[in-house]
Amino acid sequence: MDQLRRRLGVPDAVVIGLGSMLGAGVFVVFAPAAATAGGAGLLAALAVAGFIAFCNATSSARLAARHPESGGTYVYGRERLGPFAGFLAGWGFVVGKTASCAAMALTIGAYLWPAQTRLVAVAAVLAVTVVNLRGIAKTAAATAVLVTLVLAVLALVVVTGLTAGGVQLDRLTAGGGSARGVLTAAGLLFFAFAGYARIATLGEEVRDPERTIPRAVPLALGVVLAIYLVLAVVAVGVLGADRLAASAAPLVDVVTAAGLPGLAWVVRAGAAIAVTGVLLSLLAGVGRTLLAMARRRDVPGALAAVHPVHQVPHRAELAVAAVVVLVVLLGDVRHAIGFSSCTVLVYYAITNAAALRLGPDPARRLPVRALAVAGLVGCLLLAANLPPGSVLAGVAVLALGATWYALRPRH
Repeated sequence: MDQLRRRLGVPDAVVIGLGSMLGAGVFVVFAPAAATAGGAGLLAALAVAGFIAFCNATSSARLAARHPESGGTYVYGRERLGPFAGFLAGWGFVVGKTASCAAMALTIGAYLWPAQTRLVAVAAVLAVTVVNLRGIAKTAAATAVLVTLVLAVLALVVVTGLTAGGVQLDRLTAGGGSARGVLTAAGLLFFAFAGYARIATLGEEVRDPERTIPRAVPLALGVVLAIYLVLAVVAVGVLGADRLAASAAPLVDVVTAAGLPGLAWVVRAGAAIAVTGVLLSLLAGVGRTLLAMARRRDVPGALAAVHPVHQVPHRAELAVAAVVVLVVLLGDVRHAIGFSSCTVLVYYAITNAAALRLGPDPARRLPVRALAVAGLVGCLLLAANLPPGSVLAGVAVLALGATWYALRPRH
């Protein structure tokens, strides 16, 4: 069996995790979350989403250290819960994240050249695929550059909001939503956290995975949670819950409200860069999951090939890129946040269930089994409280995958 080469250390893995999370979510997801939860509810929802993400990250890190190969929860589910659980996780991840890739590409087009959104989106997919095909080291290096630029833009928004935006702290306690509204908002906000497990899906390319992955996953998640909390406080404090809920570009509106509309183009450019970083790491993660599924013949075995020079699953990545381009040209999946959140929450529910089969871990001070239970229950609770259309679409995709699993050719 062709194997991928281990090239990533802790800093590389953290950067890929940051690049996966600091993307479209932070630039757009605060608005729909505020619409369902209000100002105070938004902060509560962010805390809930962050806690459940931490539970999932702990389980992902433990499993990735025990099973250091490409595929993430597809592999963990197979090894710990059985082939069908693994397949369901892999299927949900590949389909949901392929739709997310198309949404990311269309977002890049909408920011950079609205009149030619689809053309720019296709160009973005092709450019990112070329970088990924050059090897995981190139992916990590490119992601590091993009993450640096995005952090600079987000820092600009925070500083502008705090110094010139007239932050009103009383807005942080106004407009609290219902408990269901907070859970719905947390499910939507989870979309902005869902990239940390990209480190685990690249497990076969990480050096010393038993040490690297358990350090990199929570570190990347903690940095992102801190950034999101600061941005949420600034956005709500400057705009208020109602204006934030109605905003199509919340962070752009923060600098505009601060009396500096000339900086809006910088924030828009930062959003395009951030989305490109997510697309870069997301395509890599989907390709690795498809590689793992192909190795076990859950999808066509031809996709299991690894390039002899660049050590990447080139056929899997080209297949994913082709499907993403097709969706970009024929559809409009910019409203896929809820659908993607539903399938990803099911994916992480399976992660936590698999982690419970690992047993206690005396080397860790954290109550890992309790965190796995909390993550499992939390994922299912958030998925059930998403908008009904998102839940129905997610269930339909998983049912379609289960049907394929039952009827697929067995070799």
